[in-house]
Amino acid sequence: MSARTGLSFLWLSAVVFCLDLFSKYLVVKNFELYESINVFPLFNLTYVRNYGAAFSFLAEHGGWQKYLFILLAIAVSLMLVYFLAKNSFAQKLQNSAYALIIGGALANMADRSYHGFVVDFLDFYWDIYHYPIFNLADVAICIGAGLLALDAVKNSEHKKSEGNQ
Repeated sequence: MSARTGLSFLWLSAVVFCLDLFSKYLVVKNFELYESINVFPLFNLTYVRNYGAAFSFLAEHGGWQKYLFILLAIAVSLMLVYFLAKNSFAQKLQNSAYALIIGGALANMADRSYHGFVVDFLDFYWDIYHYPIFNLADVAICIGAGLLALDAVKNSEHKKSEGNQ
């Protein structure tokens, strides 16, 4: 009987991937570029195109960055799949984090490959100050990063308590 690995969590990557691309499809089909609909105070749905990475990093650099970000998404995803394969199924927090990051990275990569840009539409603001507009893949990546930080803290505390015994 073989031990289950973290690869069992790849279903979560598939869910993130599909939800993100479906939400972007709905935005592209139903919004004009820069169209914005107020959903509730502090939040709009606003269709923008991001030619760079997080917060439009490298957006104004002639197009080469598209290929860099595609290669980076593939490399990071392959590395995280390797980590999932090495992890035991019991490492649920870390496996979930890796799966969320993989799903988000590959969804943004697919969007970038197909359109040449990433569709962003979640627009939070306060008064005249808007947080950079983002998408569901970005949310998954950030939650994954947060779970990794939480896992690191929990493992650090666990190792300290083992050392004091």
